Amino acid sequence: MIITKLAADTDHQKLLQSVGCTKEGAKIMQGKMQTHLFYIKDLRTPAANILKQDALSIGAELAVEKDTILCKDKTVNALLMANEKQLRILSKKELAQPFGLKAVAMALKEYFQTLEYKPRIMGVLNANDDSFYHDSRMQEKNASIMIEQMIEEGADIIDIGAVSSRPGASAVSEEEEFLRIKQIVDLIYLGKYAEHVRFSLDSYAIKPLSYALDKGFSIVNDITGLRSDEVARLAASYQATVVIMHMQGTPQTMQQNPHYEDVIEEVTLFFKDRIAKADAYGIEEVILDIGLGFGKSLEHNLTLLKHLGHFKHLGKELLVGASRKSMIDMIQPTPVSQRLPATLALHLKALQEGASILRVHDVKAHQQVLSIYQALQEVGI
Repeated sequence: MIITKLAADTDHQKLLQSVGCTKEGAKIMQGKMQTHLFYIKDLRTPAANILKQDALSIGAELAVEKDTILCKDKTVNALLMANEKQLRILSKKELAQPFGLKAVAMALKEYFQTLEYKPRIMGVLNANDDSFYHDSRMQEKNASIMIEQMIEEGADIIDIGAVSSRPGASAVSEEEEFLRIKQIVDLIYLGKYAEHVRFSLDSYAIKPLSYALDKGFSIVNDITGLRSDEVARLAASYQATVVIMHMQGTPQTMQQNPHYEDVIEEVTLFFKDRIAKADAYGIEEVILDIGLGFGKSLEHNLTLLKHLGHFKHLGKELLVGASRKSMIDMIQPTPVSQRLPATLALHLKALQEGASILRVHDVKAHQQVLSIYQALQEVGI
């Protein structure tokens, strides 16, 4: 007899097939194969006592402070530990319970109804001279070469920017931004490059966005997260996809002592608000970007990345862009030119936690990582 401990992320379906399990049996057992953790803040104390008993009755667990049973406090924080099958049972049970447990049930239900998306790479090119990574800068004379190289290396999307959004970057007028991107957009249009990859404009200014969308761009990458009604209206009129990014403050102020009471909760509320706005304007496809480095400390960045899977319950694709960012330098002092290995580590973690789009400067290296990651995901036993 040989006993082998398997990785937690082993393909459950293939694993069950390998022992001869029927399709029906595999469907039942798959939901038992991974434990999920949910931190519940400010749960009403009577609700906590009910939820604990219901959890224990089906083999799950709810951790609370020892005096919860006495109902001394109005609310408590709790940690729910359950597999998918148990979550499904709890989400049905709690619908009929009082003290706000119906809301808990509805929230839990969202977490096992998330969609899976095929991982993709968004390459970054900048039509300006002040972006923080020199090698991403392009001029009209080398734009075709850089775009064709990204396509050849495996980019699925190419994101063009003309205004630096690095911390402390100078503001640029809408007209100046338009002049910077016009010839590049024309080149992309005349070269029919949009037949090979999707193009995104990293902007929240109407004139550049209107021009790019009219010339075949199909994604609006908005670091203000649809703050502008005009941008929302424009994107909807072109049936464009919108990347909603979270940012606290502006590029000029965002890194001046950023503060959150609960960064995950506050980013979640922001996303819910802006998704509702996108829906109201008729925007059909939304991608969410947690905005690493945009009004966040190192701890905020790492917390959001580590718990990225939380945002999957919002039902949208998740984009992560950690490419060569200063958060790497905060962990281990490293020049921008030498941050690729750390970037790959951060982006691999993002993939593992549910990101499906990686915004990168180094397409070829990320395509290799993606190939290995997908091969590992497909391995059974």
